[in-house]
Amino acid sequence: MTHPSAPERPSPASRPTAPSAAERAYRHLKRAILEQVHPGGSLVSEGEIAEATGVSRTPVREALLRLEAEGLVKLYPKRGALIRPVSAREITDVIEARRLVELHAAERVWPHRAALRVELAARLAEMRAAHAAGDLTALMAADRAFHATVVETAGNEILAELYHRLRDRQLRMGEATFRLSPGWAEVALTEHAAQLAALDADDPQPWLTAVAAHIDNAGTVLRTLG
Repeated sequence: MTHPSAPERPSPASRPTAPSAAERAYRHLKRAILEQVHPGGSLVSEGEIAEATGVSRTPVREALLRLEAEGLVKLYPKRGALIRPVSAREITDVIEARRLVELHAAERVWPHRAALRVELAARLAEMRAAHAAGDLTALMAADRAFHATVVETAGNEILAELYHRLRDRQLRMGEATFRLSPGWAEVALTEHAAQLAALDADDPQPWLTAVAAHIDNAGTVLRTLG
């Protein structure tokens, strides 16, 4: 007589591992910093973070040490953590790095512009839908995806990795730009549409000019906000 076999239980290794208390506190505060919930120059206490995340102060301290190492906070014993403002130097450095990577990528992708245009059109449609819905988070995600698509299509994995390492800094700056600069979303949509249209030209120069102009305009807006 055969017996139905019992359902297999997932092995311990296959079960998802819950994040540690320190990891939860780290993710919570980092997201709050990047999304400007805690703007640059504000002070947060260990107690505030512990209460918001439901963990004790020890893992909160571990999280704050990680964030200090990443340059996002500065710790003051017995007072808490100061959220580091985005400095004018950081804005200049990030824009310069973006210009180097994105313009190089823009040159490399020109022979593949037909396929690239399809991908960028989809990202632009996502941006427009998010803007129409008033969903800033989705708008920023689609905006980042638009730029990342160009870099990734260029096919240089090292440059793509470098570009993604700028992500946290770009998130903070992008949040400030979209939230604090009235009309920037419309400008970004218009400039992305101009890049898309430039891919239909026979000459790559309008495309390269449109890419550079968009990065430079974003830098100008950021410096105004700073």
